[in-house]
Parts: sequence; structure tokens; C-alpha cells
Amino acid sequence: MVGIRVIFFNFVENLIPMDNLQKIIEKFDIQGTVSQVKPLGNGLINDTYVVRTAEVDAPDYVLQRINHHIFTDVETLQTNIQAVTEHIRKKLTEAGADDIDRKVLTFVGLRERSDKTYFYDEENDAYWRIMVFIPEAQTFEAVTPDSSRDAGRAFGRFQADLVDINKELKESIPDFHNMEFRLKQLNEAIENDAVGRVKEVQPELKEIFERAEEMVKAERLHREGKLPKRICHCDTKVNNMMFDKDGKVLCVIDLDTVMPSYIFSDYGDFLRTGASTAAEDDPDLSKVEFNMDIFRAFTEGYLESAGEFLLPIEVENLPYAAALFPYMQAVRFLADYINGDTYYKIKYPEHNLVRTRNQIKLLHSIEEHTPEMGEFIASKLGK
Repeated sequence: MVGIRVIFFNFVENLIPMDNLQKIIEKFDIQGTVSQVKPLGNGLINDTYVVRTAEVDAPDYVLQRINHHIFTDVETLQTNIQAVTEHIRKKLTEAGADDIDRKVLTFVGLRERSDKTYFYDEENDAYWRIMVFIPEAQTFEAVTPDSSRDAGRAFGRFQADLVDINKELKESIPDFHNMEFRLKQLNEAIENDAVGRVKEVQPELKEIFERAEEMVKAERLHREGKLPKRICHCDTKVNNMMFDKDGKVLCVIDLDTVMPSYIFSDYGDFLRTGASTAAEDDPDLSKVEFNMDIFRAFTEGYLESAGEFLLPIEVENLPYAAALFPYMQAVRFLADYINGDTYYKIKYPEHNLVRTRNQIKLLHSIEEHTPEMGEFIASKLGK
């Protein structure tokens, strides 16, 4: 039995009693004596804490409360993550890699059932998991050409490592990056016109619908058997990588959205935020441009590691992927605005409309750069 003498820090905001957290930690098969628990990071979805142990030879841990209002199928979520981390660990072992425990996440099983990596706390209607803390590691927030190249290389390698995974994964968030589904949601919002806003957004709707046929190309190609689904990360931000003290990538983290998708999800999603010259809610559209230096760096890194498995149809549609994600986000922001702002948090009444216009402006910039993007991709592949 693990001995626990915990120093608790301000948990009031999360409404989890101190003694309940102690009971939760005891459910997991951790090593050592817990000496300290305190909040870690500033995540917007899950609540995260670092768990320090007293013994020098025992690892520290990360305790997370999973937001099951967003991830409604926790069993699928954790099954996906377990399959992916086990597969990557196996590959690292077979390749004779060193320091494996810092190059792939390790989730801790329950004390009474080691194959299960989450615990449901009935008293508080909360799901919990524990993973081993990676020591001497750091994340970066800045998006620079160097960090973008690292990100492209890391996320491309992540996809490449999972091409031959022999376990079937499911969507942890159904239709997460399904463009047809997002347009269906927009059409439903227009039909309902819950707060009478449809009339004022006709210019934005025109921009959306004149591109709709092109933007559902991925789903169409998949139905035709031309475009496969891969195992993708689906949340490719620069701060979802861990680096060692020398700035070298250790591993990809934040695996909640790992699921089957088109490779466009990882490629296009990074560029939507990483290559935009302004925040997604900046009302000054003159500031919103597509940064080609970030595009070139990320693409170079991505093709370096993912190029070994990508099909020609995937490569030729990378510029489409770059356009797809600001388009998809514009659709989602606009649908929420029409619905009366029921999904995204807003700071003022027109916030979602400002976001929509921002993403449409970014889309325009990407479209202007599309020929140049295609030429660059071809040059990297020696064509």
C-alpha cells in the first residue's frame, strides 16, 4: 500500500475535497510515498496536478481530471491513448532507443486492475488518470521557424510510427474534423435562426457556401476509396511537444484527440494557428496574413518524417489542408454566432462574428499563396 502524506494546494476552484484526491491517488498503482500535490499548467480542458514523491528512486506523476463533458466516451479516449503509447514504446524498444521513458508517455494502471488506466469517482462524477512525470523536460509556446520545423518533424514522425498499428482506434470526439458535418451544423443553425442573426451575416455565408463543394473534398475522396484515414494527433500545437534541456524534441503529448482522421488534420490544424500573423479573434483584419516562413519550416519538417508513407493524393492536397482548417473554424464560429453563442466563450456580443471574419481573411491569404505552396512542396520532394 502506498504511503501518502500529501501537502494540498488551493483545490477550492475545482470543488474536489482534499481527502477525495488522496483516495483517488491511492486507486492507482504508483511507486513511492506521495509528498506533495499541486496544480500544474493552465490547461483549458482538463484539470492537471503534479504529484511529487519522497523517494529519490521513485518517479513523480501527473494527475488529471478528464473533462468528460467534452470527451464523453472516456473508455474510447483511454483505449486509444493506451494503444498508441504502447505501439510507440514497442517501436522505440525494437529500435534500441535510449531513455524511452522520456520519449513516450506512460499511463499508470489501477491497483486492482492494471490494464485499466482511468478511475471513475462516483461521488464527484469525475474521471481521473495518472501518468509518469517526464523529468528535465519543457514545452515552448513561441511559434518560430525553428519550432515549427521541429513540430512538423515530430507530428510527421508520430503519424509515421502509427501507420502500422494493429489495433482499431475509434473517434474520441465523433465527426471532430468532418467538414460535411460542420456544414450540416451551420445549415441547421441557419434554418433555426434562434436569435435572428442570419440576415446580418449574408456576406459571411456567401463566402462559406461558394467554397463548400471544394472544402468537402476529403470526405468525397474517402468515399471513393482514394484517401485513407490515418491515426492522427488532431491537436497539433507547438506546446504539445516536450523538449529536453538542449531543445531537442522528446515526445508528443496531450493525446486526448488521437483518433482516425485524414493527415490533413495534423498538417492543416497547426498552420491555422501557427502560421497566422494574428490571433484568431483580432478584429483588425489588416493584421491577418498567412506566414509563409512558418509554412515552409513546418512543411519541411513534416515531409522529412512523414514523406516515407504519404500517398501522392495526400501530398498534392496539403495546400487544401492549409485552407481547410481556417474554413472549418469559420464555419464553426459562424454557426455558434447564429445559434446565439452557445458553445464558444465570448467576451462581447460580436465576438464569434469577429472570429469568423478573421478566419475568412486568413483563408483569403492562404488562397493567394496556394500556387507558391504547391511549388515549395514539389521542390521538397524533388519534383
